[in-house]
Amino acid sequence: MRKFRSILVGAAALAASGLYLATAASAMPNRPNAVPAQDTNVVRASMNEVAPEFRRTKIRLHTSEPAGTIIVDTNNKHLYLVEGNGRAIRYGIGVGREGFGWSGVMHVRRKAEWPSWTPPSEMVARERRNGHHIPLFMKGGPNNPLGARALYLYHNGRDSMFRIHGTNQPWSIGKNMSSGCIRMMNADVEDLYSRVPVGTRVLVIGPGNRQGDVEYSDRGVDILRTLFGG
Repeated sequence: MRKFRSILVGAAALAASGLYLATAASAMPNRPNAVPAQDTNVVRASMNEVAPEFRRTKIRLHTSEPAGTIIVDTNNKHLYLVEGNGRAIRYGIGVGREGFGWSGVMHVRRKAEWPSWTPPSEMVARERRNGHHIPLFMKGGPNNPLGARALYLYHNGRDSMFRIHGTNQPWSIGKNMSSGCIRMMNADVEDLYSRVPVGTRVLVIGPGNRQGDVEYSDRGVDILRTLFGG
């Protein structure tokens, strides 16, 4: 059994092309946006851009955490949805670059489909100083940095300003590139969104050990479930 404590290293980079950050540190509350089915197909088509170790996988997991808990391992770039009975679903993620890593115990208090993005003023100012111009508002859709779904993370009833959300840059999965949010493939965040209700407990393992001790062991692919379902 492995015991993970403070394990985020953090690293690099802004979004490609200098148009805007691929992941926002914050997305203000918003209403779901309707997106045509063909747009959903477009964002799903990028799955091959993700390395095999970061593709959604049914695994065997030993942990004392109850079923329904989300464990975010920022060092290994994996998010686990605990299913109980030694089972879990593992997803690949992108996490905060250097200086934007964090840890803590959160709860999902809001969910949104195709969320719009309103970056905070400090982010807009910071990126302008660095020569990057990001929009003041972007409607939800395939070109939005927040992707297909967003789970809004709260701590002690207050908005942490961090999200688990999709991305329009699937090649960034497995890297340290965000401003603190946890990004997923759009197809994966859609899958997670469908499985977790508001109120879900989220353990983010990273700098500061604020999540406390989390004991779990990733025991690899659940071959029987992968082959035969269930």
